Amino acid sequence: MDSFLRRLGEYRSSEKSLLWRGTFSDYLEIVRANPAVCQLAHARIYSMIREEGYEEYDGVRRYSFFARELFGLDKTLEKLVEEYLHPAARRLDVRKRILLLMGPVSGGKSTLVNLLKRGLERYSRTDRGAVYAIEGCPMHEEPLHLVPRELRQEFGREFGVYIEGELCPVCRVMVDNVYGGRIENVPVERILLSEERRVGIGTFSPSDPKSQDIAELTGSIDFSTIAEYGSESDPRAYRFDGELNIANRGIMEFQEMLKCDEKFLWNLLSLSQEGNFKAGRFALIYADEMIVAHTNETEYRNFINNRKNEALVSRMIVLKVPYNLRVSDEIRIYEKLIGQSEMRDVHIAPHALRVAAVFSVLSRLKESKKQGMDIIKKVKLYDGEDVEGFRKQDVHELQMEHPEEGMAGVDPRYVVNRLCSALIRTKARCINPLDVLRALKDGLDQHPSITSEERERMLNFIAIARREYDEMAKKEVQKAFVYSYEESAKVLFENYLDNVEAFVNGVKIRDPITDEELDPDEKLMRSIEEQIGISENAKRAFREEILIRLSSYARQGRRFSYDSHERLREAIEKKLFADLKDVVKITTSTKTPDVRQLQRINEVSAILIKDYGYCPACANELLRYVGSLLNR
Repeated sequence: MDSFLRRLGEYRSSEKSLLWRGTFSDYLEIVRANPAVCQLAHARIYSMIREEGYEEYDGVRRYSFFARELFGLDKTLEKLVEEYLHPAARRLDVRKRILLLMGPVSGGKSTLVNLLKRGLERYSRTDRGAVYAIEGCPMHEEPLHLVPRELRQEFGREFGVYIEGELCPVCRVMVDNVYGGRIENVPVERILLSEERRVGIGTFSPSDPKSQDIAELTGSIDFSTIAEYGSESDPRAYRFDGELNIANRGIMEFQEMLKCDEKFLWNLLSLSQEGNFKAGRFALIYADEMIVAHTNETEYRNFINNRKNEALVSRMIVLKVPYNLRVSDEIRIYEKLIGQSEMRDVHIAPHALRVAAVFSVLSRLKESKKQGMDIIKKVKLYDGEDVEGFRKQDVHELQMEHPEEGMAGVDPRYVVNRLCSALIRTKARCINPLDVLRALKDGLDQHPSITSEERERMLNFIAIARREYDEMAKKEVQKAFVYSYEESAKVLFENYLDNVEAFVNGVKIRDPITDEELDPDEKLMRSIEEQIGISENAKRAFREEILIRLSSYARQGRRFSYDSHERLREAIEKKLFADLKDVVKITTSTKTPDVRQLQRINEVSAILIKDYGYCPACANELLRYVGSLLNR
């Protein structure tokens, strides 16, 4: 309690320290010291993103600003930053366009806009992102608008800044009537952008066009003050509190814009071209804001097919926001959604989210015409896995084959809903991959809009995901069994190494029991190498590589073990598992294990729990399932 109250006091103090009030003259000193404070909205948003940095993967930039919330949209986000925000920050004409995010439901459009809005709120609380406004201005206007147009060129040369825009009607009346044109005395304050307080961030959502008023966008007459000021055209008798007004200096979100009645869109024609809009009986009002809207593909197609919308279509920049197509990123999406839910205390077995992700990505991909490329290989290539016969460079060719890929398929919300269903149906506090696949299958029957043809297609994807899981399950148990027979793995490795050394050096090998000199055991070496596809022609090169690695370790004073070489470790484990297959089959599938078998099961279960993230329930379920697979 005391610590919370102390933190509350510290928070109030930190918020109070951000406040600043002075005159326009004082503000000019701030501008001279830090010209970035008067940057335009797009430049501020661009700076906010760039300052958090980025990393480059396979020629695509991954921005840290988005990395915690958006996954699998790296190319889309790079286009947003470099093809829209960057030129807009340099005052090119794209900043006057409406940014329309177009994509399927639950694809991340709203999350993207929310990230920008929350980011601006935080950024305005930093020294670099500080925003100042004329005190009392309903549109939180840039104080440099006070500089007369005739003096702006001279001012720009002296201060190294660019001034754009005119005073709003309220500030113009205030400067003339209250300060007699002495702009140096006009009060200026620091503002903190906030959607909740309606400062610099606005949101408009369409509703019933019969009851929704255009005043929500542009403000309205204040009838209580008309008697005092005598005219509807007096700015003091008008409320400049529409979403376009209050979003000045920041960002304006237009939710489901294309579902909106057309009268609400007319105001955007001028704003998206000249940077101003019409309100009441006033001259055009300048607004510096990034307008971002979002919609789905069907609404967009209908909109552009209507010839009446040509003017607005030409003022839009469309950014496609497709579904993620990487399994590893899809898993991160589910982890994020689950972390926000009440399922945090539920144990999710290894590979449970992976099978769901494989199913989802399969539903979003198009079949390739490339020879030898089936859809599961495509899934693996997109996820950065090695696929025999193909290179990572083939990914670009596959993407160009179907540019619209990712614009349809299973959405993440459906999968998380089915995970919730799986939790409710199981008595244990653990969900395994089979529970997930079963829940996904059952959900298809409850889907309101799925056709019979589409249902068969989805069932096929579930079957593919099931086959992938079968291989993963056998491999997981294989690793655990090999680990429990670690001594056997070490003996097999040492034996292989002795024979390889004799083979490469062209010498005999001494039998430790009979003391005979024997030829290297070619059968043993090939039985291991074949496990990882080493051909007869490639065996010498592989063996020489092993010896080179062994010599390198020896020079560094390090021990060369069977897991020091990734491919050799895989070959040893596969060979050992092949030799132990009958033992594994009997051990995992027997209904009444003897003492020795029970000991082995307990050893393997302990390894699965300790090293692979299983709980006792899903570890036992895995062993039973793999036993049934091996018995087929």
